[in-house]
Amino acid sequence: MSQKSNTHPPTEPAILFERRGRLGIVTLNRPRALNALTLEMIRDLDPKLRDWSHEQGIQAVVIRGSGEKAFCAGGDVRAVYEAGRRGTDVLTYEFFFEEYRLNRRIHRYHKPYIALIDGIAMGGGLGLSVHGRYRVVTERAMVAMPESAIGLFPDVGGSWFLDRAPGKLGVFLGLTGTRLKSADILYAGLATHFVQSADLPALVDALEHTSPEAALHRFAQDPGPAPLAARRSQIDLAFGHPTIEAIVAALEAAGDWGRALAADLAKRSPTSLKATLRLLQRHHRHEIEDCLKGEFRLVQRFMAGSDFYEGIRAALVDKDNAPKWTPATLAEVDAAAIDAMFAPLEDGELDFED
Repeated sequence: MSQKSNTHPPTEPAILFERRGRLGIVTLNRPRALNALTLEMIRDLDPKLRDWSHEQGIQAVVIRGSGEKAFCAGGDVRAVYEAGRRGTDVLTYEFFFEEYRLNRRIHRYHKPYIALIDGIAMGGGLGLSVHGRYRVVTERAMVAMPESAIGLFPDVGGSWFLDRAPGKLGVFLGLTGTRLKSADILYAGLATHFVQSADLPALVDALEHTSPEAALHRFAQDPGPAPLAARRSQIDLAFGHPTIEAIVAALEAAGDWGRALAADLAKRSPTSLKATLRLLQRHHRHEIEDCLKGEFRLVQRFMAGSDFYEGIRAALVDKDNAPKWTPATLAEVDAAAIDAMFAPLEDGELDFED
């Protein structure tokens, strides 16, 4: 009788790289964790993109997620939370430093970079996709920037791409974390093409042999009307105010739709809401480097505060969904304290490599 082996099967890498014809293909490979981005994955991806940028045989890069649920549900905030709670770990610095540098590399990538968003893409998942030249969504795509619900703010260049959404959609999305489906993702400018999920393998095959423009023209379809378009005037009116208090007052006067949003905002970190609005105001039409440098200053101040840790505790650790924010109300958040969060760091400012 044979005995069962005590050895465990080898763990698959969290990120996979493949050369296929003229393509470099990146696969985020943590499906059970919804392909959440770890520091190790960042450290694998960034030099690979740099190398591929210099390889003559690589004409374009495709990035996708494994499994059927997610492209990338965000950064591994649980690991950052645990590091911050220990108080001696440098992950709260290194994770964002290296992630933001990767975001900038994608944004400035000189070869076509095609993100296939088939499932959930939130937070850091948008940092891996929206900065690319082509962003393909399917009928299964769901995109959001939900950071204010966990005591953070829309980073990974969010102050660049949210600022460029039509009208006040970027302010609306950054504050509320509203989840978007394919038509609305395109309407907000976060995607460039809609392709059916079943057609993605054929699209990748086509990208091996032809230009991204030709391949996408062949497979792209119309996702239908965008529900956000019908709300656009209300969104622009309510979210065009200069303060969170004025936005909330406008929402409370805007019928059931507005009152529901105001009630949701009341559950979010007051510091996050005020910092998010201030971030978008400060970075209006700034270049990506300035946006990321400002976000890095801000995220380091959040890592030194309490709301991020309380938000992760409530959402992912204890899962009681009852965070106790500090300060607890918008009225208690000092405007000067928010402005001070954007001041230069004493050391360790974000910088970029070519």
